[in-house]
Amino acid sequence: MAAKRGASGRRLELGIQLKQLRENCPPVEEGRARGMTRKAAVRGLKALSEPSLARIENGELNFRRNPGDLRTLLRRYGVTDESLVEQLLELNRESANDEWLTQYRSFMPTGMPHYVGLEAEASVISAYHPTVVYGLLQTEAYARALFEVQRPVEDTTAEFVRRNVELRMERKRRVLDRDGSVRLRVILGEAALRIPVGDDEVMREQYAEIVKLARQDHVSVQILPFKRGYRSSNDFAIIDLGELPARVQTDNAWGAVSTSDKPREVDRFTRRFDAMVGVALGLEDTIDFLEELARR
Repeated sequence: MAAKRGASGRRLELGIQLKQLRENCPPVEEGRARGMTRKAAVRGLKALSEPSLARIENGELNFRRNPGDLRTLLRRYGVTDESLVEQLLELNRESANDEWLTQYRSFMPTGMPHYVGLEAEASVISAYHPTVVYGLLQTEAYARALFEVQRPVEDTTAEFVRRNVELRMERKRRVLDRDGSVRLRVILGEAALRIPVGDDEVMREQYAEIVKLARQDHVSVQILPFKRGYRSSNDFAIIDLGELPARVQTDNAWGAVSTSDKPREVDRFTRRFDAMVGVALGLEDTIDFLEELARR
């Protein structure tokens, strides 16, 4: 167990261990060589449903309200080692929701709290955005202008804008101010820098912010220019969590956030990212590009 892992990482670790125990326990259903389904695991547990167990195994929830169900599941999984039981119970106690995120949950789309909690614990984040400056690179003014221009269409409130800008700046601080312990790799499509958000001053400030961040040792920014070559049509982020499985995050058309730790999906998006690294501008050319835009 990582000594400095936060609540989100602990929930994910608990979920991974529980899933492994369920899938490898002695069979109780006919026709199974080993393990049990989630449906069988939660049978008779009034406070724990099959979808809830799925979310626990995915690291999105813990047994905050019903820790007794954790003991029941461990018995059903054939866990007799009391030290392992106590270890998992302690992991559950330490995996309460991240307090700093609680105040923003009502303003966040489905799946976002889970991703943001893990984002702050990543060792490497590799992200691509074709049309908008990636969130962790945004200035406060750019973020506010971006949410404001969406208000009439999305029918959001001034409070929604204020809270989301606060959240974006807090995410940026928690990821980039961690003494360089996270490596951030970002590829931005040229359109993300040419599409105006706010006025000219907002854009010049945004260009300067990207240049400043790109010059830090733990941050890499590349521009993918308008030219022939491979480019993904979807924005995405890959988070490397060290000892825990890497995850890929994408947004869907309904505004929800989807994440997957399936190796096939992570590998697929990693190939996409690596392909774009090869055709994007290098660091110095990226800085020159941004400084030229700022002079216009």
